[in-house]
Amino acid sequence: MRTGDYYTYIITNKYNTTFYVGMTGDIENRISEHKEGATKGFSKKYRLKKLAYLEEFTNPDDAIDREKQLKNWHREWKINLIKQSNPNFKDLTEGDPERDPEIILKQVQHMIQDDSSQFGMIENYMPKCKYIFITGGVCSGLGKGIAAASIGALLKASGIKVSIQKLDPYLNIDPGTMSPFQHGEVFVLDDGMETDLDLGHYERFIDESLTKYSSVTTGQIYSDVLRKERRGDFLGKTIQIVPHITDQIKKMIKKTAETSKANVLICEIGGTVGDIEGQPFLEAIRQLRRNLGEENTFFIHLTLLPYLKASEELKTKPTQMSVRELRSIGIHPDMIIARSDIDIDQELLEKIALFCDIEKKSVIPAPTLDSIYKVPLSFNKLGVNKIIAKKLKLKTTDFKFDDWTELAGKIDQVNRVIKIGLVGKYTDLNDAYISVVEALNSAGYFWDVKVELEWVDSERLEAGDLTQLKNIAGVVIPGGFGDRGTEGKIAAAKYARENNLPYLGLCLGMQIAVIEFARNVLGIKNANSEEFSPKTKDPVIYIMPEQEKIKKKGGTMRLGAYPCKLKKGTLAYKAYKKDEISERHRHRFEFNNRYKERMEKAGLIVAGDFLNGKIVEIMENKNHPWFVGVQFHPEFTSRPTKPHPLFRDFMRSCMKDSTLVWW
Repeated sequence: MRTGDYYTYIITNKYNTTFYVGMTGDIENRISEHKEGATKGFSKKYRLKKLAYLEEFTNPDDAIDREKQLKNWHREWKINLIKQSNPNFKDLTEGDPERDPEIILKQVQHMIQDDSSQFGMIENYMPKCKYIFITGGVCSGLGKGIAAASIGALLKASGIKVSIQKLDPYLNIDPGTMSPFQHGEVFVLDDGMETDLDLGHYERFIDESLTKYSSVTTGQIYSDVLRKERRGDFLGKTIQIVPHITDQIKKMIKKTAETSKANVLICEIGGTVGDIEGQPFLEAIRQLRRNLGEENTFFIHLTLLPYLKASEELKTKPTQMSVRELRSIGIHPDMIIARSDIDIDQELLEKIALFCDIEKKSVIPAPTLDSIYKVPLSFNKLGVNKIIAKKLKLKTTDFKFDDWTELAGKIDQVNRVIKIGLVGKYTDLNDAYISVVEALNSAGYFWDVKVELEWVDSERLEAGDLTQLKNIAGVVIPGGFGDRGTEGKIAAAKYARENNLPYLGLCLGMQIAVIEFARNVLGIKNANSEEFSPKTKDPVIYIMPEQEKIKKKGGTMRLGAYPCKLKKGTLAYKAYKKDEISERHRHRFEFNNRYKERMEKAGLIVAGDFLNGKIVEIMENKNHPWFVGVQFHPEFTSRPTKPHPLFRDFMRSCMKDSTLVWW
């Protein structure tokens, strides 16, 4: 232990627990005091005192905050213990929620039969969390996110509470201002955090809503550390990558574990081993293994086996070099996942195990599959979850994986195809609309059909070429920003309305439907959005009042989950089957209520709203079989085994009047 560092530590025994905050040298003195006191006539039970918990901090304020947190956990544990022992405990606190638990404890202490169970060791009331760290080797884009999500799904099916975190080494605060061509889709969480698309995979696979703590970037880490430095928190110290940046990374990892209350936290480190920007994250997880112990940490390295066509063989040397790079900084993988586009034979797996000093059963072959939803089943057959559970000493329950097995069966057995048109301007990069694609696929699996996407470039439609729209069963217009391609989207909405083609507009897609209806049904020829035409005389879509003076782009939109009241008798109400819903948003502009009455008289009705009608959330064309536009992003909450109600009903409508192609 280094002199001058601050610690939160606990001296405890079977009967009592004492919390301390102090300097390194003070720990030994405190223990000595307790031992000395025990020899001077204290009861024999106090001689069992020992150091039960130790956590290192460089900042005394952080150590003091941690002490308070530990004390609160301890109190909560004692109160819960009393509740279990005495069903009338509730009466003691009724009407006085602020009453000190310690006072209550003294009053009801006699209710507990066994004194020895009253105060347990620290592990009885501290949240228990094990950590799995996933790194990537050779190159990026190998599927670390899918691997992390699949392992999460397996552990959850084993009865373990799981959460997942993405540690991204780029300097952006979040992906919110990044181009879809650069980074793919921006996935929005309930709390409004704009995150990497991998968090969409995490949520879809483990079926849990994540929080802002699940997305950490280098930009966030440096911003937090520099804010502390400006406040003077470091007391004039020189701020360095180690320990200050690595300490902040560790703090964010632990914060995620604490807030999620997970038994296992899976951390994916973005990028590739060897990247300069990723080194602080690797150093942080190396330190965490030393702090937490090998029994509480598990390292997985996912790497590529490149295929040489000339010699028709897979090569393991890049994997060996990548593992060597990891080991040079003090990280030894407990498992290697070997990616390849073809099957990997046993001889190669044995070679990787030998040269990388790892058990053969822990070298997992991961050839490319025809669906990402088969990866959890593949990992299960290879015993990935059992290897992890054994190393981390996890307590598992009966394995429940029927939903995933059924889903895989549907993917294999489906014998019908339906073509859906997805109209956008980022059609050259499928990842830009990945959640929409997966939501459509899930809806298709629900109805036992395979969705074949027709990628419709909205700029092509602007040129008047509507050929692609004539061979599809339904139209989806997803979210987006900027005026490029918008006239093509308006043309697609018009085609769907006039030809009774099922239409689902998401965020911008709803606004497009409103503009088209205003122009071609109400005859408001100059109808537009203030986003595309700031000086338009007929802004049927206008900027939200609270957004008018905002100039900064990052994290300033209407973001996250908001409630919406549904109107009975509408398509939306039939889909959700409830009066009020909550959905995630990401937008600056909204429907202009000045045009509401005229719209509804002509057939475009409000089916859902927020703040007693102040903000329109859902619009439907009541003169159309299925034409729905929503201001939110339902794709973010769709799941592989539980498709979102709107996507489910949209797909059913598409199937009604469509000729399905049999394989």
